[in-house]
Amino acid sequence: MKGMIFTEFMEMVEQQYGLAVVDRIIDAAALDNDGAFTSVGNYHHEQMLRLVQALSEASDTPTEQLLQAFGKWVFLRLFAAHYGQFFVEPRTVFDFLSGIESYIHVEVRKLYPDAELPTFEIERPAEARLLMVYRSQRPFAHFAHGLIQGCVTHYGEQVDIHMQDLSEGRGTAARFELQRREAAA
Repeated sequence: MKGMIFTEFMEMVEQQYGLAVVDRIIDAAALDNDGAFTSVGNYHHEQMLRLVQALSEASDTPTEQLLQAFGKWVFLRLFAAHYGQFFVEPRTVFDFLSGIESYIHVEVRKLYPDAELPTFEIERPAEARLLMVYRSQRPFAHFAHGLIQGCVTHYGEQVDIHMQDLSEGRGTAARFELQRREAAA
């Protein structure tokens, strides 16, 4: 995983729980690098899972909830703030999400050729409905859920998101159903 994801995680933990909790989860996670992450480095995803598990124990919050919150954080603080070029053309949540494989991931691979990205299968069975299937070697379906939530927040639309696990609890595959709500009259 890209180091910028780790540095953002540490920033989120510090802002939401304090520096003492950052130190505590680094110690509890027993990382080989003692929590010394750089934004340009590459790190094994297991280190993130260990940090999230340590934060779960320190905060008494389920790991799925933490991954989801972190996904939303990353979308709003990292992607939307630093990669504005991805948001020039898509005008809606559904437009943006529909372009993940055909545009976003293509551009990400140009910037980071070694990136290991999940796949998304997209269907638009109706104007107000979008179906997404997430698949990855890594267990970050709840993180993907948070990214989708961040996208909805970014565009300011009213969209309900339903997540169905397709991986028997492993977090490597999920189906997301998004339904746009009608604007209140």
